[in-house]
Amino acid sequence: MSALALEVKNLESWYGESHILHGVNFAVRDGEVVTLLGRNGAGRSTILKTILGLTSKRRGSVEIYGTETISIPTYKIARLGVGFCPEERGIFASLSAEENLLLPPEVAAGGMGLEEIYEMFPNLYERRNSPGARLSGGEQQMLAMARILRTGAKLLLLDEITEGLAPVIVQKLGEVVTSLRKKGFTIVLVEQNFRFAAPLADRHYVVEHGSVVEVVQQSELAEKAALLNKYLGV
Repeated sequence: MSALALEVKNLESWYGESHILHGVNFAVRDGEVVTLLGRNGAGRSTILKTILGLTSKRRGSVEIYGTETISIPTYKIARLGVGFCPEERGIFASLSAEENLLLPPEVAAGGMGLEEIYEMFPNLYERRNSPGARLSGGEQQMLAMARILRTGAKLLLLDEITEGLAPVIVQKLGEVVTSLRKKGFTIVLVEQNFRFAAPLADRHYVVEHGSVVEVVQQSELAEKAALLNKYLGV
């Protein structure tokens, strides 16, 4: 069995006085893809932000490649090889696509070169000189994902990467996730689009009211369809 890339135990989190996560537990082995599924407001995106130390208070345990990170700052967590693709994408409007791509620092050795990234995202090569503000939503999403691949991160936290995008772009992003998995990346995917997520992941964690309430293995999808429908309304 491969080593654990991420182990979350009894994780609690707050935004100000609001207690959002209530003892979240899950683990991801090196090279796996897992999803955090659930309705809006369930706490899925907050789990990613809490792993990175981006909430006002957190407690519990978050081990990344064997290092306990619950009390260390976000920039040190990133240097353990963690890449975060936020839901809001964070593209710099006045910079070209390529300038956006070159902006993040290297956090670990072994990041992808531009040539490899453009091979994976041919649209970005065609639009490399276009300002970020002129990219379509799908192109911006591709750029947000591509940007973290340059950094050397091997554990990717991807937040709602398909939201609001055309089916053809969603299909492309599915191909990218599959390709990254084959290259040895470990991926935690917060996703609302269950049809997109279902074939990609080894395991699905269902989140409700700030806790993981169900774990569904890839092999159990058919038999647990009714249960997933109850939680997700899919």
